[in-house]
Amino acid sequence: MTVKNNKDLQGILRIGQICGLALQYMLSKVEPGISTRQLDDLGKAFLQKHNAFSAPITAYKFPGWTCISVNDEVAHGIPDDYVIQPGDMVNIDVSAVLEGYWGDTGASMPVPPVPPHYAKLCKMTKVALNKGIAAARADKPIAEVGKAVQAIAKKNGYRIIRELSGHGVGRGIHENPTVPNFYTRRMRGRFKDGQVVTIEPFFALGRGKVKTDDDGWTLRTTDGSIAAQYEHTVVITQDKAILVTKVDGSH
Repeated sequence: MTVKNNKDLQGILRIGQICGLALQYMLSKVEPGISTRQLDDLGKAFLQKHNAFSAPITAYKFPGWTCISVNDEVAHGIPDDYVIQPGDMVNIDVSAVLEGYWGDTGASMPVPPVPPHYAKLCKMTKVALNKGIAAARADKPIAEVGKAVQAIAKKNGYRIIRELSGHGVGRGIHENPTVPNFYTRRMRGRFKDGQVVTIEPFFALGRGKVKTDDDGWTLRTTDGSIAAQYEHTVVITQDKAILVTKVDGSH
């Protein structure tokens, strides 16, 4: 989507803030003893309270209001009876639609006690997110985002999960363009003023390869390693990108 007027901007900001606040609320409830289905129910109630509806259900009939992935699950984890344990790495991805506008955000959270290498993985993935957002400017190559993210991964010895990338959003949950998290000369497009996209690096401690579970949804690392993801929906401008899903106290 490209923001064409103030109605578009206010619409995308409204759903973006709802997604951001829902994610923040759900993360605050992550603790040992709570199941991923209970977390999803909290997210559902929050979105419904704000008259928003689950994007993955609307677009794909996903079996959950949000995606909750634990440990070697990288993305698209289905909320179920799994009970969060100390030391788990939990990723929550919240995407929703309101009045025809779609927003998307996500974050990873290690459950205490947090191993130092988990803490560093999360910290550097957030750094990569911010570097990627800083590279996203109108008329600049889309490939600059991947170059910025890849530099952080390489410096810290992480693998990028190449199958997962940022994307256009706004009038649907997955739109053009694709925004890779690695540099490729084949990505020749440039960002447009007002374009709405997600920036979402995925860093892995292992080989960075994923497979799809038998449920047809959950993406899991092939070597059982841990990964982290942080995501914002942004509006591209000539200057600093507008962080649609950023809320006070969030990533």
